[in-house]
Amino acid sequence: MLSVKRLPPRLFFHLKHDGMRERGTCLLSCPRGHYGTRSPHVNTCTKCREDCVSCFNRNFCTHCHQGHYLYRGRCENSCPEGLTPNTALRECNDCLVGCEVCVTRNTCTSCRAGLYLLHGQCHHTCPGGFEPDGQLMECISQVHCKVGEWGDWSLCFRRGRDYRNFVEVRRREVLRHPTLYGDPCPKVKEWRKCVIKRRLSPGRSNGKGIRPTEH
Repeated sequence: MLSVKRLPPRLFFHLKHDGMRERGTCLLSCPRGHYGTRSPHVNTCTKCREDCVSCFNRNFCTHCHQGHYLYRGRCENSCPEGLTPNTALRECNDCLVGCEVCVTRNTCTSCRAGLYLLHGQCHHTCPGGFEPDGQLMECISQVHCKVGEWGDWSLCFRRGRDYRNFVEVRRREVLRHPTLYGDPCPKVKEWRKCVIKRRLSPGRSNGKGIRPTEH
């Protein structure tokens, strides 16, 4: 087993507490919650401050525990005035009000609960021409229904069992379906009554005592 004095230069010595015992291990890098310190004699792993999940050194945190926000290498209970606490990243961001995560101050990528994202900004209600998407929490373009032209009327046929109920039907196609708040589609099928003209058989009376003339 390697002693601390003979530890290879690139490894770190990490002392882990196991109940009443202490166990030393040699690692290529320090575990989460610790930072590495190099020296001519031995490289050691030192625990970060209690409010840090990970750190670069004792005075510079890189990630904070829940309920704290990273600001200039320190974990604070709240963000300074003018900065927005990012609950997802647990850091203070220079974002606009209502923005939870931003790339720049004027470009938001995620809004707080109840707000909708549109073009990098957070809105309580979506502006005209847009509608809220409750799943994505974004304002999406409002789409209205669009239908094509009416087709030709069909042949006259009997509808149902009633021999007196003859109809024709015509249809038109939905070219674009609407979004949730867009204008709904009008009817795409129409019916109208019709009459089938029956031809008299040769030699049969037409009801007026006159037989049709044969040519």
